[in-house]
Order: sequence, then structure tokens, then C-alpha cells
Amino acid sequence: MSQIDWIPPKPRAGLAGAWDQFVGPGATSREEWLQLLGGVALTIALLLLLYLQGHFAQWSTVQIIVVVLLAFDLFGGVITNATTAAKRWYHRAGQEGVRAHLPFIAVHGIHLLVIALLFRQADWAYFAVLYGYLLLAAVIIIRTPLYLQRPLAMTLFCGGLLLGVYVFPPAPGLEWFVPLFYLKLMISHLLKEAPFAP
Repeated sequence: MSQIDWIPPKPRAGLAGAWDQFVGPGATSREEWLQLLGGVALTIALLLLLYLQGHFAQWSTVQIIVVVLLAFDLFGGVITNATTAAKRWYHRAGQEGVRAHLPFIAVHGIHLLVIALLFRQADWAYFAVLYGYLLLAAVIIIRTPLYLQRPLAMTLFCGGLLLGVYVFPPAPGLEWFVPLFYLKLMISHLLKEAPFAP
């Protein structure tokens, strides 16, 4: 049976240490390859689909670059935040509560802002509602007893999908954005799950 190990190793020195603090120190080579190859493969698959559906012809070079960066960040982030190394690092002792987790969540408002400005003609209602929902959901999930966090996070994630599909229908070619955005943050990052050691 797999062992559960909550104590992360210390981050390495230098540039490797910066990487450790981003994805979690002590990541196995399999975790790191899965993050990299999974993120790249899914991004390429999405870009190919978008190209074949003619979206690239409708977008500017800046919009295409933004889509590439957001897709890689979200696909890679969903995978990375689900690894043992990340769970152990982001939910280690002393890394708990709203003050510990909300800054990571809040900075992702930049994603919504970019979408609102570049693909929705400065749709401030879209930005305000989807960002407000994210922050409120994050606070609620963090403050919920651990045994209820997973089902509550799934409930709030589903609510976010309704917002991002029906209340604010996605711009053509961006149907993937809101589901991946909320999946990365509400589910993959925020949920405290047992970090099984290899």
C-alpha cells in the first residue's frame, strides 16, 4: 500500500529551487515529465482543433499568442497542481487558510481580464462576475471542513460552468477556457488531498 508523506523536502538552491517552489519540491521525474508532456500535448491538440475550425483566421497574432499561453498554463496547471509534490507543498504545515491560498487564486484574475479585453470587447461584467465567483468560491472551499471540501468544490465548480456557458456564453474558440480555469483553481489547486509517496 502507498505511503502518505506530508513533509516536503527543502527546495533546491538557485533556479532549480525556484522551480521547486513553483511545482513543489521533491517531484519525481515521472511527475515532471507528465506535467511537461501532458501540458504540451493537450495544448497542441487544442491548437490543432482551433486551427482546423478556422479560429486562427479570425484572431490577431496577439490573440493567438494569448490562447497558446493560457492553454499551456491551464492544461499544465491542472496536471501540476494534482501531483503529490504540489499537494505536499501547497498544503504543508503552515500553508493553510485564506491568507495562504487566496493570493495564488487571486493572481489568476489576469487570465479573465485578458479574455475580457481581447476576446469580449472589454466585457467588464464577464470579468467582475466570473472573478468574483472564483474568489467567493475559493474562500468558501478553504473555510469548509475538510471532509466536505471535495463535494462542495465540485458543486461550486459546476456552478462556475453554468456561469461560463449560459450566463456568459464563451467567445467562439474559447469554450475550453472557463472549465479549465475553474478546474485548475477550485479543484486541482485548492483541494487538500493525500500526497501518496511513490
